[in-house]
Amino acid sequence: MTTILELKNINKRFGRVVALENLNLELRAGEVLGLVGQNGSGKSTLMKILAGLQGPDSGEILLRGELVKIRSAAMATSLGIGMVHQEQSLIPNLTVAENIFIDKPNEATRGGIYRWKALYAAAREQLEKIGVNIRPEALVEELSFAARQQVELAKVLAIEELVDHPPIILFDEPTSVLNPDEIKILFREIERLRSRASIVFISHRLDEILEISDRVIVLTNGVKVADEQVATLDRDELYRLMVGHEREVKQRQPLESTKPAPASPRLKIRKLTDGNKFKNLDLDVAKGEIVGLVGVQGSGAEELCRTIFGAEDSVTGHIVLDDAPALSLSPRDAVKNGIAYLPSNRRLEGMLAGRTLIQNMVVTYGLEYGRSAFLVDYRAEETAASQWMSRLKVKATSGRDRIERLSGGNQQKVVLGKWLMSKKLKLLLLDHPSRGLDPGARDDLFDAIREQARQGMSIIFVADTSEEALELADRVMVLRDGEFTASYDLRQGVMPSQEDIVRAMV
Repeated sequence: MTTILELKNINKRFGRVVALENLNLELRAGEVLGLVGQNGSGKSTLMKILAGLQGPDSGEILLRGELVKIRSAAMATSLGIGMVHQEQSLIPNLTVAENIFIDKPNEATRGGIYRWKALYAAAREQLEKIGVNIRPEALVEELSFAARQQVELAKVLAIEELVDHPPIILFDEPTSVLNPDEIKILFREIERLRSRASIVFISHRLDEILEISDRVIVLTNGVKVADEQVATLDRDELYRLMVGHEREVKQRQPLESTKPAPASPRLKIRKLTDGNKFKNLDLDVAKGEIVGLVGVQGSGAEELCRTIFGAEDSVTGHIVLDDAPALSLSPRDAVKNGIAYLPSNRRLEGMLAGRTLIQNMVVTYGLEYGRSAFLVDYRAEETAASQWMSRLKVKATSGRDRIERLSGGNQQKVVLGKWLMSKKLKLLLLDHPSRGLDPGARDDLFDAIREQARQGMSIIFVADTSEEALELADRVMVLRDGEFTASYDLRQGVMPSQEDIVRAMV
């Protein structure tokens, strides 16, 4: 099989952090190359180098046998390299059509004059490639996160029209916000592209890697530790190669050893309605209980969490926490009531770019560690933040690192640690908490959530998958069109099948 892309001895450092070390890699014609590794292993750095967003410190890149230096994203595009970003690159206040062709020459925009009818038609053709019905004239900011991801894919696939040789398509966690049907569409498109493109595919979902890839490369701390044909691997072996040890399968405790839920729940929700995404919802959550919410995109699960945290307007109904009214007028009120919220889009809503890890972790609850209007006990703050960084296994050189230098999964751990630092927290709301985490980090996160529940915290989380909900939750609630359609109390031995949950979801 012909080698299309070859990397020789690629090195990249960020200060004292080694992102890539003497990395050698080959990508072959018509191949889907899976790329896996723990958070901070160098996967995204490698993709950014290939996409022209960063340059290597040393090493060579050969494209179809010729030495190239990819100095910019525009240059990468001209060479036929496109990337579907984990953190989306779309411009919110432009239309879908403008975003698709913003970095590509097109007859509809020649000379700086926009021929809108032709531009929309060209964009519609790209969107039809992946079978989605998104209006080319719609503003990106009006779209859901999943729809934006589909536009991102259409934007990259438009590279096919620019080059007379097979392109290289880089997928950086493309499925993290897609539902099962949307993932099937994406995989169908990848299968179509095999005959006319070479593909690098990053995912933390090992089952996806094994399903779609021909070969898989495993990175650990910027070093390639394995290069294997997928046909020779199973999920357990791939997990071991990535994490360095066998996966410990945690079995749910038998019914006899579980504690019954208290007669009086800690959280009571009655007739909660936002007039748009959900209506007349009733929900009780006990002290120390983990409730998992599952539903397709737009089911209302995410909006329910945001509403409990006071981040949605025009809400009616009742929320009572420890017998006190807790229908928050704002997130500030929710924090005062002992409610925390981990948003699905951590980078935009959960962290302070340009600040250190310690600054991010103490920004909400600094007063609990000696901070006042005039004095700051920096040592107390740093000690507490460092303890939580250790407990959550955040990979960083120190708490003084700037948060944007961390991988997405490690950023996510810091944002979670910001909330867990509080000594007064009662209710933790987690919107897709495992999104962007590698399997090992996901297991660590689930252990931390279980520990918080054992200490009495009430937890509601929106699950990425029904399997995730069944693994972590004490009770699973299914939402469809803003209403609860099923409830399964796993503590009472009620274990639904996947078909039961899917039927309730759709």
